[in-house]
Amino acid sequence: MDASAAPTAIQVRDLVVGFGQRTVLDHLSLDVHRGEILGLVGASGGGKSVLLRTIIGLIPKREGSIKIMGMELDQAMLQGTQAIGRRWGILFQQGALFSSLTARQNVQFPMRENLGISESLLDELATAKLEMVGLSRDDGDKFPSELSGGMTKRVALARALALDPEIVFLDEPTSGLDPISAGDFDALIRTLHQTLGLTVFMVTHDLDSLHTVCDRVAALADGKIVAVGPMTNLLASTHPWVKSYFHGDRARVRAPSAN
Repeated sequence: MDASAAPTAIQVRDLVVGFGQRTVLDHLSLDVHRGEILGLVGASGGGKSVLLRTIIGLIPKREGSIKIMGMELDQAMLQGTQAIGRRWGILFQQGALFSSLTARQNVQFPMRENLGISESLLDELATAKLEMVGLSRDDGDKFPSELSGGMTKRVALARALALDPEIVFLDEPTSGLDPISAGDFDALIRTLHQTLGLTVFMVTHDLDSLHTVCDRVAALADGKIVAVGPMTNLLASTHPWVKSYFHGDRARVRAPSAN
């Protein structure tokens, strides 16, 4: 099916976001299709995380519109964000776990905020989420300081999945991981995406993730989306920043013609 005809999970139109005199996102527009993994790339400090955080309502916008599953974000915030907020889960950069809570308690946190269920069921559900991301029941008793970088990311992902969301936002999910751990995490994301039917919005600078995990990639430069589509489209883009990113000295281009 033509990607442009696919149902839309996230629709951003003419979005303007800034801080003081600085405009970070300048009339940016982007669609994220339901059931896809979209990777967002851009220069450091270019607004990738700002876009993610604006979509989920953590940063106010100056102009434009954002729709999540057909619902205007502004309207949802006026009505209270709990209902729409339960439709997405977020893995923040570096995991952002609560250091005073165990892994299991971190996963339980959104459940306690939103579900009126017993302690025994909370334990059962949190353990199931941890096992879903490749961790054990015993791992659930560990504190963040006792977790490796890869385990921290997995606990954070389990917490993002705690309320069975339709959309998962991932902010630099493989940042700080060694290549083997990053590859394992990419495979986990792809498996969960297929198994759970998730829509995934992933901010990343990891070229391997872009090549192996993402259905489409969007490039952010000068406050706008300057290229979007399958990796082949990005590799063929003539935009200067996109060309530099994917064909520069440190790029690992995997075009079909590459040896």
